Amino acid sequence: MGCSSCGGGGTPGGCKNNGTCSSGGCSKLEVYDWLANMEPANGQSPYDIVEIRFKNSRKGFYRNTKNITLQVGDVVVVEASPGKDIGVVSVVGELARIQVKKKSPGFKPVEARKVISIAEQDHIDNWIKARSFEKEAMYQARTLALNLKLAMKISDVEYQADLSKATFYYTADDRVDFRQLIKDMAEKFKIRIEMRQIGARQEAARLGGIGSCGRELCCSTWLTDFRSVSTSAARYQQLSLNPQKLAGQCGKLKCCLNYELDMYLDAIKAFPKGNLKLKTEKGTAAYIKTDVFKKQMWYVYEGEVNSGLIPLHPDRVREILRMNKDGEKPHDLVDFKDIEVAKEPDYTNVVGQDDLNRFDKLFKKKKKRSGGNNRNRNTNNPNAQKNKEQGGNNQQRSKNKQGNQNNRNKKQQNPQGKQDNKSQDKSNKSEPKATNNQSKRVKNNPNQNKKNETPK
Repeated sequence: MGCSSCGGGGTPGGCKNNGTCSSGGCSKLEVYDWLANMEPANGQSPYDIVEIRFKNSRKGFYRNTKNITLQVGDVVVVEASPGKDIGVVSVVGELARIQVKKKSPGFKPVEARKVISIAEQDHIDNWIKARSFEKEAMYQARTLALNLKLAMKISDVEYQADLSKATFYYTADDRVDFRQLIKDMAEKFKIRIEMRQIGARQEAARLGGIGSCGRELCCSTWLTDFRSVSTSAARYQQLSLNPQKLAGQCGKLKCCLNYELDMYLDAIKAFPKGNLKLKTEKGTAAYIKTDVFKKQMWYVYEGEVNSGLIPLHPDRVREILRMNKDGEKPHDLVDFKDIEVAKEPDYTNVVGQDDLNRFDKLFKKKKKRSGGNNRNRNTNNPNAQKNKEQGGNNQQRSKNKQGNQNNRNKKQQNPQGKQDNKSQDKSNKSEPKATNNQSKRVKNNPNQNKKNETPK
């Protein structure tokens, strides 16, 4: 936006993209040549008028009298008043004929300035040198205007490529007498000075910027005609008259308010007039607002603002107005309110993309997986396995000690059981030996000892 200094070949100083970027100063109000592959009819000479683009949004139509082969993007030398200037070709061929009819209906090819030649390297160097003076000249011109206490704002400066003239663009609310300012600037810059007043919209188009929609300004990219925008356009679209939201960067109403105005005007024809009040037995209801897309008109009872808004369909409003015209009054507007039935969606959410809590479920699953991985890590860790086996052995030893202590106590209390145990051991010797694990279970299990004891 607003690349004010172009390099050789029309390359913007900011993006370095040879003038093909969508946000550089060289691409403002660019035109796509959709007739480039169309050849002229048999016997028809090519159109000799081409469109030349200069700094920011300034363009002009020039005549190619020398039949130079030109393409979009060529840097050419053209006639100026006075001297010569350098620009970039933006439109050629039959599309240029359409542009002339659209933008300049009274254009006379005979009076048009001519294309001299394609720019050479020395011409481009002088062009770059002239562009380098513009920023400092604008600051100095603003200082001179402040010293003279002039109510004007100098927003842009454009040097001619041959350094013979400088054009200063300014905005002002009233008429400004800048004769002394021109004398001071001519003495300061040693160049011919031209002052040109522009509006606030033209200033925004030259400087460029980003709108509230997040895109580049329409006036600096494609909009060429600035139609007047009134507050009635906002009223028809049921927008609040907030100047901070309705105003653009130029300080005027946004041009985009006119884009959908015709559609709203056609839609509002199906609604009754809002200045009519509805009379009921409960009271008189006044009109508040209209929802064009939902086809609803909102009313509220006078003196009962806190009672809430009542939405009505336009057909219901006409029905109530017809009853009032016949001298009838309905009991309450709520009786005419349409009951909205919630419709279930006609699709099934298979993937789960519409679920707001879908990420929470994933996080929970991750926690479970991380716990399982920790357990797996513990099992695979030899130290952890060793500690686990040691803990199990300690528990087993404590159980064995407790079981032996119980056996000693029982033997002291029951000597007869000792004799029985000896006989039982002799009988067990004749049987096949059990495994080590089974013998441990027998020794360590106090319940088994109880079974072997004989009752007194």
